[in-house]
Amino acid sequence: MTAQLIPDRPAPVRAARTKRPRKAYAAAFMYDAPGPRGRRNILIGTVLSCLAIAGLLGYGLWQFASHGQLAPERWAPFTEWPIWNYLLVGLLGTLEAAAIVAVLGGVLGVLLALGRISRLRPVRFLSGLYIEIARTVPVLLVIYLMLFGLPQLGINLPVLWKLVVPLTIANSAVFAEIVRAGILSLPRGQREAALSLGMRPGQAMRFVVLPQAARNVAPSLVTQFVSLLKDTSLGYIVAFTELLYRGQVLASYLHLLIPTYVAVTVIYLVVNGSLSAFASRLQRGPRRRASAQPVLPALPAAPHQEESHV
Repeated sequence: MTAQLIPDRPAPVRAARTKRPRKAYAAAFMYDAPGPRGRRNILIGTVLSCLAIAGLLGYGLWQFASHGQLAPERWAPFTEWPIWNYLLVGLLGTLEAAAIVAVLGGVLGVLLALGRISRLRPVRFLSGLYIEIARTVPVLLVIYLMLFGLPQLGINLPVLWKLVVPLTIANSAVFAEIVRAGILSLPRGQREAALSLGMRPGQAMRFVVLPQAARNVAPSLVTQFVSLLKDTSLGYIVAFTELLYRGQVLASYLHLLIPTYVAVTVIYLVVNGSLSAFASRLQRGPRRRASAQPVLPALPAAPHQEESHV
């Protein structure tokens, strides 16, 4: 009512509501979105792939049934708790080895990543040389060196460390590359702003750059931990009590090869699937925060003053 009585004062302008897209096409920067024909071809390929996989599963179940592998008496031992308790003890050994490798490999990986971006050429060269060698040499070869090579030199490590040391050597190189990519992905202004506040270069890297880089590469780190869990299955070579080793012992004791390995596979699927889902959730977090941009209200229009005629 006041706005109508005072013509020089304009009515307040409300900010227009913009509809936020429900789901952003994350891969649009990599390739063009498929058209109608492309979407139809993708749908046909998906249906045919699902039918092929279902046919293979049906054929496999038919082969198992024809050879008596689906008989109830062959699966009856896995309805008892002592059998699952025996396998879960192996799972604890797997998680223990993976946790030790994750801690040691993570710390060594951060040091190697800092060495790769160091201003000192010898440090960059040594860090890059270690990473390239560790990524090239097979983990199985390093395990054999720990198992047969070091005892000839008088060095006999415990069974756990015969598995942990080779996995730490291999995974630290991967962790280093992931952390280095996270550091290089940050704007240079982050470090410069920290230095302008009076921080030393080490403090700027420790308190400003590394926390942001770790948050950005957290999904990749979790995915690498899933791969690390699968690599611990090499512990059967050194007779370490992990999940696959216990599965082998149980299969030879019960003479039930296929049911035992199916149970081991189910445990691996549950653990690794949960970690993969957690990594996907972490990966969607930054996208959701980036898409939630505040909508600024529109500024009121400038009052229009009419020229007075004398």
